[in-house]
Amino acid sequence: MGMLETSARLLRLLSLMQSRRDWKGSELADRLGVSGRTVRNDVDRLRRLGYPVEAGPGPTGGYRLGAGGSLPPLLLEDDEAVAVAVGLRTAANGSVKGIEEASVQALAKLKQVIPARLRQRITDVEHYAISVAGGGPTVDPDVLVAIAAACRNSECVRFDYRPYAGDVARRVVEPYRLINDRRRWYLFAWDLGRSGWRTFRADRIELRPPHGPRFVARPLPADDDIAVQVSRGVLEAVWRYRADIVVAASAAHVRSRLPVAGDLRELADNRCAVRVGSDDPATLALYLAQLDADFTVVGAPELVEAVLALAGRLQRAVAGSRG
Repeated sequence: MGMLETSARLLRLLSLMQSRRDWKGSELADRLGVSGRTVRNDVDRLRRLGYPVEAGPGPTGGYRLGAGGSLPPLLLEDDEAVAVAVGLRTAANGSVKGIEEASVQALAKLKQVIPARLRQRITDVEHYAISVAGGGPTVDPDVLVAIAAACRNSECVRFDYRPYAGDVARRVVEPYRLINDRRRWYLFAWDLGRSGWRTFRADRIELRPPHGPRFVARPLPADDDIAVQVSRGVLEAVWRYRADIVVAASAAHVRSRLPVAGDLRELADNRCAVRVGSDDPATLALYLAQLDADFTVVGAPELVEAVLALAGRLQRAVAGSRG
């Protein structure tokens, strides 16, 4: 039992050291529920196994997993292995540029190391599930990886940002979250030049390394507040055309059917106000037609004309089909 406990603790220690760059010995001891001496002994065991664990000087020095450390063995429950396989298959039609072939290769490697009973379940999903590739912008995976690492290490990021309209501008930000919404990736960050939270489309970011310096993390808004701010940031920074709509349905209903992010606010009598955007009024009219609810356009004559044009087209289609 003691050997099993030690092995499990070593895997837990490796997982902690891979999740963050620097750890104090006391922090690791608290997380693992052991003494500082046990942490030091476990670090020595990892080194004997070939993991390059670096240590700071002195009794309070910290630890860091050095470059070239091998990953621990893949330990997945049955449902976790299937979930990873399905995720890799789905990623082949995702919004990350160039990831299709890498996803298929990773799936092939995974199938070689999982039990036969799981391989059959994964093969069933591959055989009977059909993915339809969607349109929209794609993101360089190196950009996502670099931003995620900067979020983890609390390092400032410099990049050139290409807005929908206007010139490319250099931005320096403190990155906090990567958000995937409706096949698009966004960076939620504190913009040092504008002293505020901002949302950036990841496919419009061109990184300018090196990253740094390190920063002290600011208090983050709650997850729900981040979602609201990202939706508003998308409206402000991404779409050329924006409009206000009052819908005869709840905000939850509209959010589940609207194909793009929108700023929603509940109203009385089971209605909600929606501020939403698109590249042009005609596209926005198509989005609104998918709501399956009555709506009123507020002060946007271009959208009213687009809705009229769409209604006329549909009426002609019905008349032609009946005739």
